[in-house]
Amino acid sequence: MTQQRITVIRGDGIGPDIIDATTKILDKVGCDFAYDYADAGLVALEKHGELLPQETLDLIAKNKIALKGPLTTPVGEGFTSINVSLRKQFKLYANLRPVMSFKGTKARYEDIDIITVRENTQGMYSGLGQTVSEDGNEAEAMSKITREGAEKIVTFAYEMARREGRKKVTAVHKANILKSTSGLFLKVAREVGERYPDIESAEMIVDNTCMQLVMNPHQFDVIVTTNLFGDIISDLCAGLVGGLGMAPGANIGEDCAIFEAVHGSAPDIAGKNLANPTSVILAAVQMLEYLNMGDKAEKVRSALKDVIESGDRTTRDLGGQDGTTEFTQAVLDRLN
Repeated sequence: MTQQRITVIRGDGIGPDIIDATTKILDKVGCDFAYDYADAGLVALEKHGELLPQETLDLIAKNKIALKGPLTTPVGEGFTSINVSLRKQFKLYANLRPVMSFKGTKARYEDIDIITVRENTQGMYSGLGQTVSEDGNEAEAMSKITREGAEKIVTFAYEMARREGRKKVTAVHKANILKSTSGLFLKVAREVGERYPDIESAEMIVDNTCMQLVMNPHQFDVIVTTNLFGDIISDLCAGLVGGLGMAPGANIGEDCAIFEAVHGSAPDIAGKNLANPTSVILAAVQMLEYLNMGDKAEKVRSALKDVIESGDRTTRDLGGQDGTTEFTQAVLDRLN
């Protein structure tokens, strides 16, 4: 059997700390991956003179699977979001952001289990038509939705729901105001939903969705929506289970996938043994499921859950007093 090669981007700030913790856990559970390390972000800018070197793109294209730590895109003109660039380069049209409650966190809710399926390449994030007037007083940008793009993401959400035994898919939109773009998305979502009579289909305006997520989040199961709305909603959902440190992300295309921590690089605590690696560990769990290694994914998830629920050697953001190293060792101990 050919050994699975994984492109690993350690990233900026706390990225190396949490990525290294995660690869130790993957090794411990017996994944037998071969890691090809690549640079992106500020570390790549310093070493190679560019944020996203061609060598990194080539390694992702070769291996088809990448595990990525948080990256920093410098603020200012001339710097394009690295994450957006990766999604465009590899046509990673689906962004999968699950959130699940873990006892032992500071979350306000229990028993949350929601997956946000976000269209990843169109809408306001496409970067089309961005202009600023010469006098700096007016700025414009274009939002573009295609029937093909909407159908792909909504079908992805329903297929995932059916595969995982989910009962309900809610299409989130703003078709009451954005009648062209959001209107097309909603129309396509309704059409796709009719093909899945075994799954409950719902629709909700985005502002009401945000309110309902705060007031009664348990009504949601799978949410499917456009790029900008998905970016906002998925962070809101992370807040329901303890913050971005508890939320992983997967970017999935036809033949390539990148799994990542969704929080920032937190340079102020980099190298200080303070970071919570849970987000990228859960991203690795998503990666294992994508690779049909569900048994190993469940072992890692269970070990992680046990550490957090027990309060044994947890990081400060989880109410403990230990660091990244101690937290990781606690997970490794449970995998024994």
